[in-house]
Amino acid sequence: MFVTIINDCHDANAMGRQTTRAAALFECPVETIGVQGDLEASGNLIDVLDSAEGRRGVVLVNVAPRHGRSKKWKNGSPFGYFYYKQTIVVASVEGVTLSLIKKLKVVDTIEIFDIATVLQAMAAEKVVPDDLTERVCSTQFRSFEFLPRVALWLLEGKNIPSESMDVQKWEEIFDAPPAVWWVDNFGNCKTTMLPEEIGHKPGVIVNTYVGPLDCYTHLKDVPNNQAALIIGSSGLESHRFIEIVVQGRNASTFFSLRSGSLAFQK
Repeated sequence: MFVTIINDCHDANAMGRQTTRAAALFECPVETIGVQGDLEASGNLIDVLDSAEGRRGVVLVNVAPRHGRSKKWKNGSPFGYFYYKQTIVVASVEGVTLSLIKKLKVVDTIEIFDIATVLQAMAAEKVVPDDLTERVCSTQFRSFEFLPRVALWLLEGKNIPSESMDVQKWEEIFDAPPAVWWVDNFGNCKTTMLPEEIGHKPGVIVNTYVGPLDCYTHLKDVPNNQAALIIGSSGLESHRFIEIVVQGRNASTFFSLRSGSLAFQK
């Protein structure tokens, strides 16, 4: 059993509280991944599912700003859940947080919560007291008060009210942009693109936003100081994402790339 938290509230206080709450509820180890936005969350979610290989566990994902397009919601993006084999994923759904789940067709549907309805149902079953229901419904820290609790209830097999939405058709789940979703500590840039989408083959040159780049299968094959496109380690099952690298150097610094930077033409 495992729990992994992927969250943009990742200062020491916020992540420490979330980790403690999850460890107390699930009584198992908790890992955390701090992200800067929903695109970073999307790629990390795929990598966590790949790491766990579908074993019993919970992934809690929340990237839910209250500004911009999120103003249309009463209290930030809705949450939903789905299963990947034996792993439960509970996540905010707006924007590109689930874009790579959509792209890789990990699931067909996602179950969407209304927090108040869920809490009222749990209160009716005497799972939570009335005062907790009111606090959770109004909290601004939903990934602390609501997310781990609803995940535990799902794990325990409780009947949670929800509405099924088609992942491919629901307008709140955006398509993944052809962009960098993560820069690792070596400066290698993980992108959302798959080899077949860009015609990646050894010896082929592919046009990118940073210029034409040669394709190699592995990082070890790239000549010293040369920029290239390789098939990276990130991804799920047989699907692995393309990375922009510079052998022996920091590709992010070399090309001024960061998470969200467009890498390829649509």
